[in-house]
Amino acid sequence: MNFGVSAVLTRTFEEAQKRVMYRFLLYVLGLPLHLVVYLIYLSKRKDHTYEAAIAAVQQELKTVGGKNSWLEEYEEQLQRKWEFFQEKRSREEIHSEAEQLAEVRFQEEVERRTAERLAQDGFRKETYSAYFQSLLESPMFVIVSLLPGIFMYGLLLLISNPFLKYIMERLVQSVFVIIGVGTLVFTILYISPFDPASNILGESATPEQIVAFNQIHRLDLPYLQQLWNALKGIATFDLGSAFAGNEDVASSIANKFPITLTIAIFSVLMAIVIAIPIGILSATRPNSFLDTTFMFIALIGLSIPNFWQGLIFILNFSIKLNWLPATYSPGNALSMIMPVIVLGTGLTASIARMMRSSLLEIIHEDYIITARAKGLTKSQMLWKHAVGNAMIPVITVIGLMFGGMLGGAAVTEKVFNIKGIGSYIVDKQFIPDIPAIMGGVVYIAITISLVNLLIDILYAFLDPRIRSKMKQS
Repeated sequence: MNFGVSAVLTRTFEEAQKRVMYRFLLYVLGLPLHLVVYLIYLSKRKDHTYEAAIAAVQQELKTVGGKNSWLEEYEEQLQRKWEFFQEKRSREEIHSEAEQLAEVRFQEEVERRTAERLAQDGFRKETYSAYFQSLLESPMFVIVSLLPGIFMYGLLLLISNPFLKYIMERLVQSVFVIIGVGTLVFTILYISPFDPASNILGESATPEQIVAFNQIHRLDLPYLQQLWNALKGIATFDLGSAFAGNEDVASSIANKFPITLTIAIFSVLMAIVIAIPIGILSATRPNSFLDTTFMFIALIGLSIPNFWQGLIFILNFSIKLNWLPATYSPGNALSMIMPVIVLGTGLTASIARMMRSSLLEIIHEDYIITARAKGLTKSQMLWKHAVGNAMIPVITVIGLMFGGMLGGAAVTEKVFNIKGIGSYIVDKQFIPDIPAIMGGVVYIAITISLVNLLIDILYAFLDPRIRSKMKQS
């Protein structure tokens, strides 16, 4: 353990004390170490200067008779108060109440004058965090306390790096988002008027069969216990069995989710490759024939419903021309072309329009005009300064719409008979098959959270303002 690591730990510990979340985590993760150090701190925390100042102030107040004068003042006030309200109080009761008020005022005055005196002399009473921070300055202390404080030191080293701290905070936020999504989805399904037992067993089911079904699937448990079981299953990847078909939910999602994810990824890649060049061309030639044509096509792409576009594609490219398969077949690359195009059409149009508007706004900024005035060519100005900044809102659109594609791909999957996660959730929601729906929705939320984390990291590389904030936080 060198002096550099000790200095990093000390500085990071001081900065972490300013934020409640980090302060709480540091004390929890280093609890064994903090218990020992706090006991030592209690035995040494008596500050003789502080104690001497208190004693001196108390003596001064007693000498000038401050407490006695306050006692007389409060007795007079209380006497007038009870006479005004025409309530009888004995002299002993008034004296006792006045004595309590005088004692409180005496202690407040002692603390105030002591603090003023110590501040004038440059003294202060050391807090536990300051005491522990002073210990961290010693490499020998860090070495000796490494084992009981290993988790706390690991967190300090992690948050000492701005980029790692940024990523960790986003991951923690994603965990809370996933828990919130799981709780919300489960609650909606729990209060749903649909009865899984009646829907699966049919109208001819006896009350005994319905009770047995609820017991098997633990639907007779209280709400909080069912919610806890569902969240625990998500965290441990143990989602149990679906109500219908008794299939393993985790295995079903593992088989279906990659199909939807693959189609969504190829759709995004197609949109990026096509839309960004179109957006740049339109922005560099505003109001031209090329710009008007591209934006008109993009508007059409935004207006076409997925299911109608899919049916038109099947009618023309599968039935009439017999170029592409009408339905999806695993292992057949040609069967993915139409679903990818249909799913990516709206995203392509949105990215193209956003890229155009964002770049048009950027190229009229003052720093772009200054770059042109310094002699940069139009292409240098465009690629070195404009496109990178214009990509920031475009990345936001890509991330948001990618999440929508994962959750909203059910229509496209139904049209092309794709057994993906979207159609799986739709098939299960009318039962409602709680384990299957919970698993599908939450793992879509996990994927979206990871995509948003990637987008946040891209922000940090594209926007220097974010990097500056990361280093300051």
